[in-house]
Amino acid sequence: MRKQLTIAVLGATGMAGSRVTAEGGARGHRMLALSRKPGGGDPGNPNVTPIAVDADDASALHEALAASGSHGAADAVVVTLRTVPVDEDFLVGATRTVLDTAARLGIRVLVIGGAGALRSPGDPGLLVADDPEHVPAEFRAVAAAGVAQLRTCRSHPHQDWTYLSPPALLHPGERTGRYGRGTDTLLVDADGRSWISAEDLAVAVIDELETPGPDHHITVVHRGPDTPATD
Repeated sequence: MRKQLTIAVLGATGMAGSRVTAEGGARGHRMLALSRKPGGGDPGNPNVTPIAVDADDASALHEALAASGSHGAADAVVVTLRTVPVDEDFLVGATRTVLDTAARLGIRVLVIGGAGALRSPGDPGLLVADDPEHVPAEFRAVAAAGVAQLRTCRSHPHQDWTYLSPPALLHPGERTGRYGRGTDTLLVDADGRSWISAEDLAVAVIDELETPGPDHHITVVHRGPDTPATD
């Protein structure tokens, strides 16, 4: 029988965060939906508890993660934050705050980051963030912020973290429950496209929390019904 986890999702009203919250709740996990304006996921699911928290409010974050009812501290926190326009300082600062809090509480961190932190499949010495084939100039700042976020994780004393880079394209779609998994290099599907639905990304997130792998940096990609798994 699957162990019930208490999973906090910071950024629970966003495209990825709402789907992670819904996926975890549907599997029977206790989901703490943290956001500035509570909501996200499936508000009708009794496993989902909306909590108002600003990502850069260290004391509120600590309270939400430490005092999750009679079940004690959360088992894990998923960081899925985006700003428009991109604010690298906020993203890095909020990620550091989560890592600081997780270190004090002894809980796991999974960051849904950016594809820019991956290696280019055509040139392993080149990051996707610096590869114009995958990142047009107008998205360079967003990609650079993701790279800085990964560096923040790598340099932090708390080492119980995983950084999940989505493929080049992430958008709402169908939940198939299938995906290819890799580590630090951008993946493409059988048609040569680098994409995944937000629903299947959420499946990968909860899978990783239920059965943690050995890698700090991982990535996923859409996988058709007849395509072998990447990992």
